[in-house]
Amino acid sequence: MSLVETEQVLVVPTAEFHRLGYFQGFSPEVDRYLPELLESNQLRYRPRGEMEEDPNFKQLIPYVVFRYRTGNQVHLFQYCRGKGQGETRLRAKRSVGVGGHISTLDTTTGATGTGVYEEGLRRELNEEVEIQTGYSPSCVGLINDDETEVGKVHLGIVHIYDVQQPVITPREVDILEAGFQSVAEIRYALEEFESWSQIVVQNLVT
Repeated sequence: MSLVETEQVLVVPTAEFHRLGYFQGFSPEVDRYLPELLESNQLRYRPRGEMEEDPNFKQLIPYVVFRYRTGNQVHLFQYCRGKGQGETRLRAKRSVGVGGHISTLDTTTGATGTGVYEEGLRRELNEEVEIQTGYSPSCVGLINDDETEVGKVHLGIVHIYDVQQPVITPREVDILEAGFQSVAEIRYALEEFESWSQIVVQNLVT
């Protein structure tokens, strides 16, 4: 059995998200959603294989965007998803976000709620990239995209890491063609990017 079939991932009922206030696209209201979602008594670990096809639940996904400013220009770390990336529906798509599922792998210290989320965020970053520069992190919003099959079962929590130097390198072999590009270049080819990246670029990068 594959990891996707056996992994237990952190989810919240979609109805709980709707109770807090439904939106499509991007919301900057971190304080409205995040504490309630991460401390909800309805948080559960459920089989990822089932959750990928069940829109009654939202898998919580940290989505980290590395941003580098030089002069008047903004650059973002971007890459192409290779064949080994876990979500098959996103393969060969370009992305400006690094992150992934919160799973039972992130409960080893006994932390719950927000603590588990933060552990999962650190683990995903450590697995996927090497950060070779100083940075300032901030949580800036959430992404919900019910217009795609992937988006219907995921809820993105967007973090921006403002880096001092553009030196982020992949650890995973399936993070391809990686590097910083100007926002102007990314916007020119925006149709090649997954929907969450399009939402981030359209709402957030300036």
